[in-house]
Amino acid sequence: MCGITGWANLDARVPPPAGARELLHSMCERMVHRGPDSEGLLVANGVALGMRRLAIIDLVTGEQPTWNEDKSIAVILNGELYNYRELRADLETRGHSFRSQSDTEVLPHLYEEYGDELVQHLNGMFAFALWDGRRRRLLLARDRFGEKPLYWGVFENTLLFASEPKVLLAHPAVTTSLNLNALRQYLAFDYVPAPLTIYEGINKLPAAHTLTLADGKVETRPYWCLSYETKQPVPTEAEAAEHLQKLLADSVRLRLVSDVPLGVLLSGGVDSSTIAALAVRASADAVKTFSISFAESSFDESQYARAVAKFLGTDHHEERLSANLAANLVGEIGSWMDEPFSDPSLVPTYLLSRFTRKHVTVALGGDGGDELLAGYPMYRGHRWAENYLRLPGALRTGLVEPLVGLLPVKTRNLSFDYKATRFIAGTKYDRVARHHIWFGSFNPAEQQLLLTSQVLGASDGDVYRDARLMLAECDSNDIVEQMQSLDTRLYLAEDILTKVDRASMAVSLEVRAPFLDPRVAEFVASLPPNYKLRGRRTKYILKRASKDLLPPFVARRGKKGFGVPVAEWLKGKLQPLARDLLSPERVRRAGVFNPAYVTKLQDEHERGVANHRKLLWTLLMFELWHESFIETPRRIETSVSSKQ
Repeated sequence: MCGITGWANLDARVPPPAGARELLHSMCERMVHRGPDSEGLLVANGVALGMRRLAIIDLVTGEQPTWNEDKSIAVILNGELYNYRELRADLETRGHSFRSQSDTEVLPHLYEEYGDELVQHLNGMFAFALWDGRRRRLLLARDRFGEKPLYWGVFENTLLFASEPKVLLAHPAVTTSLNLNALRQYLAFDYVPAPLTIYEGINKLPAAHTLTLADGKVETRPYWCLSYETKQPVPTEAEAAEHLQKLLADSVRLRLVSDVPLGVLLSGGVDSSTIAALAVRASADAVKTFSISFAESSFDESQYARAVAKFLGTDHHEERLSANLAANLVGEIGSWMDEPFSDPSLVPTYLLSRFTRKHVTVALGGDGGDELLAGYPMYRGHRWAENYLRLPGALRTGLVEPLVGLLPVKTRNLSFDYKATRFIAGTKYDRVARHHIWFGSFNPAEQQLLLTSQVLGASDGDVYRDARLMLAECDSNDIVEQMQSLDTRLYLAEDILTKVDRASMAVSLEVRAPFLDPRVAEFVASLPPNYKLRGRRTKYILKRASKDLLPPFVARRGKKGFGVPVAEWLKGKLQPLARDLLSPERVRRAGVFNPAYVTKLQDEHERGVANHRKLLWTLLMFELWHESFIETPRRIETSVSSKQ
């Protein structure tokens, strides 16, 4: 695991400027947390490659950049290639020779054999940069699901790239302004979806994409898309469950390869518990498992993790925390999240990562199971919404909606009044907008109230357009599979995996996701929809596949999530911070949000007449980012190029 950065001139003949090596080093210094063990630099005509290394595989000879035999091809890699041993063995039969035991070294040799199609041969989580010195050509690539990030932009005839935006901001050529379209999408989704970033001129390379720079031209293209076409003949449920367990077992086996201590993040849910059980089966030594617990009962699931750990016989480690103590971390988020990001589970994910890092350097987790196996309650919600919309309009608006409005406002995790209110709000929109209103924060009507006329006039209000285009690319007609496809490309890539990457790498912990092995994902996607969601039973085929691995209560548990009491924090512990950052004077000075509307949200929430936790948290996270990465709060100058 590493952090990578560098640049390539559009004119590859340009020699490096004075001080190039020092500049590259200063950029690497901004991501030491990603790689505290060592630094590698390459500066040559037309190109510079830099990396910080967290040593996981081949601790002695695995330094980067790594090369082919004649050093005409150089590579830096962030991530892990789980099938590198098989790739290396095949390459050796083709005449390639290796100087190290690292996974990175297979990349220049794969490129010699397959060119840009080398990505089709990789099973891993990765973002890498490859420089072809003979052709004066740069290749960037990102893994299929987006586990590892990669940002890029062209400034002063130079293409710059890095694992985090803050690294790019260290380069003197990079000048940015607030991307208003990205802001609109952040407010809607809780994150900024690729290829946009919050910075005008800086882009994310989307998951499963490559970027090439050759002859002064930059081109991005997709290389993979998950298909939901049901394969024939359809396996029986027993056959599917057996095959899924075998695929997951092999995925876990590959992800247990490490030259440093390793463990499993365990929540007690079916995803992480299955991974832990398969790790126990594959390991000769006792498997270490890790969880955190909260004193607040509606946010705590530690009893389930302890019960699973006892059943499996793992070496279990647990840290008990107060949610109010966790709130103390909120003010720090803006300093290391260099894009606004409003998923509150970032806080407990960071706490779990920090605790786990005290014991191990690598941890396996259950990320991806919900998206691939239809684990979210919103999937059932779409079925309910279709039935709800068949009711007469007068009944919906005259009876149901007023009754929902009368529900007492609660602050428990996923309280009924909160879910009912979000459900009703979503049914007023098409299925794509509805889905993301259930997941996200500000719907289109709320954005009209929140944003100033300047921002509304200078940005695109159709925040769900790209999501609708993604939906059109899905090869399934089933609404649940369509939403799974969207979640895999949006929520999983841009929220869940971003959260895990940032929280874990902030403490130099590598987290691996066995569910995101392409063999597992492609097999599950090819199964009939009712193998995944059957009535009210989510993850049906996984629960059947893990039945002989886990105690029975695991399959019966409902979806809980990794929550923190944001609603209460905004009334108590975080009220002074929120009132300061969202004060009318400060909001008015920035010129982005309507101060009266923001104050109204705060007043209603604090009086308990409404639960605006998601809206206020989203605004608070934006302001924390703004405070950390915009030196002096000022009126945003709208860039015409922000319209796309």
